[in-house]
Amino acid sequence: MSFRLLLLPPGGEENALVGETWPARLREAVPGIDVRVAHSVGEAMEMIEDADAAFGDIAPELLELGTNLKWIACPQAGPRAGYYHQALVESDVVVTNTREIYNDHISAHIMAFVLAFARGLHVYVPRQLERNWRPGYETTHLPGATAIVVGVGGIGAETARLCAEFGMRVLGVDPRVAEPPKGVAELHRPDALDDVLPRGDFVIITVPETPETQGLFDYGKFRLMDPGARLINIGRGAVVVLNDLARALQEGEIGGAALDVFQVEPLPADHPLWEMPNVIITPHVAGRGPYLDDRRTELFIENCVRFARGEELRNVVDKANWF
Repeated sequence: MSFRLLLLPPGGEENALVGETWPARLREAVPGIDVRVAHSVGEAMEMIEDADAAFGDIAPELLELGTNLKWIACPQAGPRAGYYHQALVESDVVVTNTREIYNDHISAHIMAFVLAFARGLHVYVPRQLERNWRPGYETTHLPGATAIVVGVGGIGAETARLCAEFGMRVLGVDPRVAEPPKGVAELHRPDALDDVLPRGDFVIITVPETPETQGLFDYGKFRLMDPGARLINIGRGAVVVLNDLARALQEGEIGGAALDVFQVEPLPADHPLWEMPNVIITPHVAGRGPYLDDRRTELFIENCVRFARGEELRNVVDKANWF
């Protein structure tokens, strides 16, 4: 079965090829497909009325016109705040996302943070810039350490596996995963998070932004952690209250933090986190790496084939929870 598809590529260099290369590949994979490419919301409004499926950010005014829509492919794993607007959540339209394509890149970034803290690289690199030959850092022996991975979906599960390979004991916290992934010694539900937090030497956050995770890690959560524990967040910036984190670090409630995502991006130049010696900051780059364009394309084309055949789609989103 063929269908009518609207492509509304987001801005940005990584999406430039969507409108250029995807139509030909889609026509080859799904004979008879009607592919339309819109370069603006205005163009999309003229094309969406009889579309069966769409790729992109389908805002309320577009969804209202797309009365025939059955599937929307979100271009990201975690889109902008407001992508899952009320009309979309309440509709019968199925939404998919791009989760899973970043697993190896982001888990490697997490392990870089873990190893930097374990061996003191965050201390020695600044000393190198000062030409300061001064040994002295209390290392963390990873086979004796415990990692708490909050969110053991694709990225969290791969992170747990890598942590276990280094000999760490891994405790997972997740609302949906039914069985402990490889490397996870214990699997807990979110309502047990407060009981689990004091046990971690590393608390690694990989959860998406959802109504339940917004502001989840506030000062109260940091006070539950071990004073020497390090917080790592590569999930979504909205999950960690930055001013509470700064306060917890200043007061010695936790031992350090490594962050790739922030409540406000870029992180304001005057924020105290920039100058803290026990903080590592990277500018939202954990997901970067090779093959992402190929993976995103292959995932979307596979879902188009499945949609045409009436088969179950990959990466279906729980719209009410945004993931």
